Amino acid sequence: MRILCTFVGGLGHLTPLLPVAHAARDAGHDVAIAGSGGLVPRIEDEGFAAYATSETSHHGAAVSRDPAPLAVMGAAASEVEFAQNFASRGARRMAGAVPPVIEDFGPDLVLRDETDLGTTVAAELAGVPVATHLVLASGLLLRPELVAPELDAVRMEHGLDADPGLRRLTSGLVLSDAPPAFRSPHAPLRLEPTHYRSGDVVRSRRTSSRPRVYVTLGTIFNKTSGDLFERLLDGLAELDADAIVTIGRGLDPADLGAQPPHVRVVPFVPQSQVLPEVDLVVSHGGSGSLLSALAHGLPSVLLPLGADQPHNAVRAGELGLATSLDAAGATPEAIAEQVDTALRDDAMRARCAAVADEVRALPDLTSAVAALEDAAG
Repeated sequence: MRILCTFVGGLGHLTPLLPVAHAARDAGHDVAIAGSGGLVPRIEDEGFAAYATSETSHHGAAVSRDPAPLAVMGAAASEVEFAQNFASRGARRMAGAVPPVIEDFGPDLVLRDETDLGTTVAAELAGVPVATHLVLASGLLLRPELVAPELDAVRMEHGLDADPGLRRLTSGLVLSDAPPAFRSPHAPLRLEPTHYRSGDVVRSRRTSSRPRVYVTLGTIFNKTSGDLFERLLDGLAELDADAIVTIGRGLDPADLGAQPPHVRVVPFVPQSQVLPEVDLVVSHGGSGSLLSALAHGLPSVLLPLGADQPHNAVRAGELGLATSLDAAGATPEAIAEQVDTALRDDAMRARCAAVADEVRALPDLTSAVAALEDAAG
């Protein structure tokens, strides 16, 4: 079987596809990946044939960061921006870029990331079945009243009928490696995902009783987070806990100044290495960061910056798995107090541990590959 994986956006949209892509290849299937030109080197590093659906960028280029006071986008504005970015611009780009990829690679099945709406157009035109991998933890951004008008404009440009109910986005196989209970019951698209676990989570033995905190603002919002890193570091400096703060490749830790011995600032550390060694995650609430924390049984303190993050923070709060702060207004003192309180919250830690147990009980990657084989016919 030949499987084409597609994604639109950054690393947070590619990463969820990689375990399935590797498992499918290990099972003897041919797998290629199409997506952001800037991530072609990463795709090739993973050993897959890569198709760029946008212009490439210089790999590893330095990135500038503006530490001006932060302005944060709320949930309603994030929904509108999502529709404009993904259902209009992104969908139009993928609807135009993916057809020649399908013609060249000849897939039996396309596996798209949930936000890659344009590939549904390309696959429908080519008559290729489509499977979907969920990447939006709470599932609240794909609102038909906002997304359908934008996507229908793209569909009609390619001679397809309108789809006001977004039925083309809910047909076919849906895969998810998220905790089954996390997706919001208020998510507008009714889905019945096939759940699996993307890896085995093993907690390392801690050699110290001193609490440890991991801080990340992801791979996109870290560059547009204003003065949030400075405020986070000032708050962490007052804590009786060790902290590792990842600011992202291309950013220079020296720009943030000298830090006390218990606070370490680095560009990047693989989450698979750091999460087994910490007690709490402080993040922007991106789906990847939040779900990875939960898979390791870790509570979070969330400072949402945009996209799906405000919705994820609300859902995590409803389930008692995280607490939240206003990213624009949180003072170092408030950050320190919230982190300290979360570190001492045994009840929240127990709820997160129960979620991790739920994830560990899911079937492994072979079940996801079997589901793809069935979906291809």
